[in-house]
Amino acid sequence: MNFSIDELITVTFTLFAVIDIIGSIPLLISLKEKMGGIRELRATLISGGLMILFLLTGEKFLKILGLDVKSFAVGGSIVIFILGLEMVLGHEFFKSEGDPKSGTVVPIAFPLIAGSGTLTTVISLQANYNVLIMLSAILINLVIVFVTLRSLNFIAKILGDAGLLAVRKFFGVVLLAIAVKIFATNVGGLIK
Repeated sequence: MNFSIDELITVTFTLFAVIDIIGSIPLLISLKEKMGGIRELRATLISGGLMILFLLTGEKFLKILGLDVKSFAVGGSIVIFILGLEMVLGHEFFKSEGDPKSGTVVPIAFPLIAGSGTLTTVISLQANYNVLIMLSAILINLVIVFVTLRSLNFIAKILGDAGLLAVRKFFGVVLLAIAVKIFATNVGGLIK
């Protein structure tokens, strides 16, 4: 298995952009206040478990459905593209049903951290990158998620409303570019 630092950075950055933990800070702060706190380690471990489970069994699951990774990657690239548009335009295409009473697992671990966009991205990236790079990128992102969850109030004070908005827009543009690359890389194999 090849291990390329450039590929690791690309995958890590892609997952970071899709998870959008920084863009979720205002929502996370609100949920933390309503729930009286967040169990940061539990949320991190559950979301990480979902991502790793999807990485290791997602392809087998797709075969049961009669799909291959390239088809899923193309479909996933469209979802990632829409997520990027959502971040850039500030318009919510994917509606979420946030029930703060349900706690750390829902809606924080799933779907906020390891939501459909993240799980789709994991399988889509798997079409282009090996498992070791994917696992490393997931673990790096889980550390970032945990640190962010532990320091929500501090980060919000530093960035301010304008800073949070700028970060969200920037990662939205990055996601658009990544979606186009995943689409272009995989669509050729589907057209016969």
